Amino acid sequence: MKVLRISARDTYPIRHQVLRPGRPIETCYFDGDTDEQTFHLGAFVDSKLVSIASFFYRRNTKFEEENQYHLRGMATLPDSTGRGYSSELLKVAFPVIKQNFCNLVWCNARVSAQGFYEKVGFETHGEVFDVPDIGPHILMFKKL
Repeated sequence: MKVLRISARDTYPIRHQVLRPGRPIETCYFDGDTDEQTFHLGAFVDSKLVSIASFFYRRNTKFEEENQYHLRGMATLPDSTGRGYSSELLKVAFPVIKQNFCNLVWCNARVSAQGFYEKVGFETHGEVFDVPDIGPHILMFKKL
């Protein structure tokens, strides 16, 4: 398995299949995908992209830290889950984020993924909320 930087466009097929099935592909384009400080990572197994994550330089005012990154669109192909690919993406991302003088990463995690995020050191903040057409989420963060 290799973790490499990828383009926003490379993330769309997995975002569509895993995060937005049955919805228009346009719902997989995120605001800020091509911003200068945004970066995308992909985990490859035998040259096949199996897991993705996107990181946006974006502040959430619920946290005091001035410089923050927003983790969004983390997804792994169904036949590749449970193999540690998402954890590896985060291990590569965290030093990059720290190099950008940021010490906090936050995400709106699907409640179904909360256990994964807690296992890799994220904490919850606030109450569960609903994202229309997607489902229950919880704000989570990790200080680096």
